[in-house]
Amino acid sequence: MSDRGDDARDAAGTAPRAGRVLAEIAAIFLKLGLIGFGGPAAHIALMREELVRRRGWVSDQRFLDLMGAVNLIPGPNSTELAIHLGHDRGRWRGLVVAGVCFILPAFVIVAALAWAYVRFGRLPAVAGLLYGIKPVVVAIVVWAVAGLLRTAVKGWLTGAVAAAGLAAYLLGVDELAVLAAGGVLVMAVRTRGSWLPGRFGGGGSGDRPVRRGGGLGAAGGGGLPGLVAPLLAAPRFPDPTGGQLAELFLTFLKMGAVLYGSGYVLLAFLEGDLVDRLAWITGTQLLDAISIGQVTPGPVFTTATFIGYVVMGLPGAVLATIAIFLPSFVFVGLLTRIVGLIRGRTWSSAFLDGVNATALALMAGVTLRLAGDAFVDPLTVGLAVLALLLQWRTRLNTAWFIGGGAVIGVVRVLLF
Repeated sequence: MSDRGDDARDAAGTAPRAGRVLAEIAAIFLKLGLIGFGGPAAHIALMREELVRRRGWVSDQRFLDLMGAVNLIPGPNSTELAIHLGHDRGRWRGLVVAGVCFILPAFVIVAALAWAYVRFGRLPAVAGLLYGIKPVVVAIVVWAVAGLLRTAVKGWLTGAVAAAGLAAYLLGVDELAVLAAGGVLVMAVRTRGSWLPGRFGGGGSGDRPVRRGGGLGAAGGGGLPGLVAPLLAAPRFPDPTGGQLAELFLTFLKMGAVLYGSGYVLLAFLEGDLVDRLAWITGTQLLDAISIGQVTPGPVFTTATFIGYVVMGLPGAVLATIAIFLPSFVFVGLLTRIVGLIRGRTWSSAFLDGVNATALALMAGVTLRLAGDAFVDPLTVGLAVLALLLQWRTRLNTAWFIGGGAVIGVVRVLLF
């Protein structure tokens, strides 16, 4: 009687607890998607502030491991980090909820701007808003890099790799090449060839994979296939365009599956497919779309939302957005299977340490370039310094800093 009663109470409590966790994930990532100005480096900094520093969901080491791992797969890295953090907190349902909620605010904002663009033939002015936001974002990223430095740089070797990675990035070396070189170098020096075939040293405690939950069919309602399957279903929109909606979907699906690097790489893909091959948009419209992706919060890849709307209205916006982000959910779903295993083996753990150090160096390099664009006068420098001081001396949510910067930017435009 007692055992049966306990089982009934556990079963009754599981669903509400799971619901609360998912609601928490949804609320946090909706907020992060709404205030996430500044591109991937800023998104990562905001996630660390919210989920490591304020809420303690994961440690700095775990955060760095996920950050390094998502840098090695195609797609928008900050979105993939959000997806993986959602999985860490809420398993497979958390994975989907975190990703969708991080993308959703940007989708709504960009779709509204695309409607205005099609309706009125021009972009709404947003330069004043960004004037005050950019320096605050730089300060948030600097604080995050400083906080992660001690965890990422564990000695002279990772320190040297990070410094070399930063120099290589500033000299224009491909980001993926920098990450791979950093990982291989640390692995080679630490293990001195023990990672070669036949020398894995199986059986030691350091070689046992660290399991962080179930597999693809584990708790959470059938794993990733069951949760993402609806997203993989064929589009249900009526297609009076003679197959153009399907072609739009497949074009953006291809981009999401193979695209590494920055928004500039996305620009090249979009120009090749949509301007040159399909002639659906003009070069001017493409530049407008990239601009919208850069100045709105959330993932830069919501450029696809804007283009989809311009080409084929709301159905095109929805399909283009699903298509370009769908591979990220699949890649991260597969990545959750191996991150713990990577950290659990000596040779792959050394590789991950090298990747983490160079990933942080890349983040620092992006910050330097952001600073060059953000600091245009003494007021913007002062905003950044104030944001740094507030992060040091208080535990205020960084959303207040971004909101304050936005207000100052708007007031400046109205007054001057």
